[in-house]
Amino acid sequence: MGLPDKKKDVKFTDDDDAVDCSSMMKEDTSKTEVQWTKDANIFEYGSAANPDMKPIPVLVHPPELHQSGKTRVIPFDISDDLDIEDTACTSPNLMASFLRINIGDGIGTEVPNATSQAFYVIRGSGTTRINQTKETISWSTGDMFCLPVTKGETLHMCTGSESHGGAALYWVHDEPLMNYLGATPAVKKFEPTLYKKQALLERVEEIRHETGECHTKNRLGVLLGNAKCAQTKTLTHVLWSLLNSIPSNTVQRPHRHNSVALDLCVSAEPGVYTLMGKEIDSDGFIVDPIRCDWVTGGVFITPPGWWHSHHNESDSVAWVLPVQDAGLFTHQRTLDIRFVDDELELFRAGRIRGSAFAITNKDYTHMVEIGAKVPLPGKGSKKKSIGLKRVLSAECFRSKKRLSCTQIGSVE
Repeated sequence: MGLPDKKKDVKFTDDDDAVDCSSMMKEDTSKTEVQWTKDANIFEYGSAANPDMKPIPVLVHPPELHQSGKTRVIPFDISDDLDIEDTACTSPNLMASFLRINIGDGIGTEVPNATSQAFYVIRGSGTTRINQTKETISWSTGDMFCLPVTKGETLHMCTGSESHGGAALYWVHDEPLMNYLGATPAVKKFEPTLYKKQALLERVEEIRHETGECHTKNRLGVLLGNAKCAQTKTLTHVLWSLLNSIPSNTVQRPHRHNSVALDLCVSAEPGVYTLMGKEIDSDGFIVDPIRCDWVTGGVFITPPGWWHSHHNESDSVAWVLPVQDAGLFTHQRTLDIRFVDDELELFRAGRIRGSAFAITNKDYTHMVEIGAKVPLPGKGSKKKSIGLKRVLSAECFRSKKRLSCTQIGSVE
């Protein structure tokens, strides 16, 4: 199964492709119409725009689950809490689990309906083999690898462990998303990808000696990207991950994003925690926060849209590895990650932005080139340009060769 080429196969039907439908004019459609209207619901907009749904909770998958016992998959399934019936999941789009593999044992994983799988080695060393392609890699503590859509079983074997008599892996995949869509992946979007611990830490150390916002915001980490996701700079086209460190005795001020974070605590001493809440006050502090303490090897859920801050009151650096469905959100331009001090600065200047997605002057210029218009001030006016014209309607014309859009009814 190879990667797709760049060809865009888009076809518009025009007169040359018209089909003779005269026989349809005589058909009795009443029975079909009755059948098709059975599931049609019509809601009042104001009361239904934000439907009453089960919220994504703050829950913990503790490390004790993978520290003893037989070789097994330990799922973090909260589908009942989310009222999701057709698939096991940790968030609506993702499923997270631990793998415990005793020394000398092996275990198979198989999720043929997932487009992306990520494995992070919490503890131990071993090998992983994709039966479909007969490819095998070796891994050890701190390594991470990602697999695209894979048919058949993937085998994982533990050859050693520094503690607890076996290896532990953190496994996240997007099968819940595909099950929700009723879709089956047919195309491999990226190749199997390996991130070695040494390479990750070397890059963190390079950043430590560079200048930039990472020092002013106490954020020192690396985003894990894939060459096939050059635009989004994400782990896969669906998954996103960050190896983030928090220096000792520091605080990372609140931020928020629309994706759900499934956070693995890689390493932390007592006194490291995250505060989460739905609102912030005028000073940028979280209102009525929930506190979630970090425990090495444990996972906790950060709900979408919630403000959260990370606190390290210990004397050691703490590390966290969130895995999110933010690859998909980034592609859709809906991730909307915001940092509290940026938002407060805008608010105090009398501005509230609708999205944190950056649109540069170059982007505005491109909008004008493809048809949007910026109104110019009248003669003698001291007012500056007030932005893009409001477009009331558009007419689209299509042909075999091109699709064009002409704007009409612009407000002067």
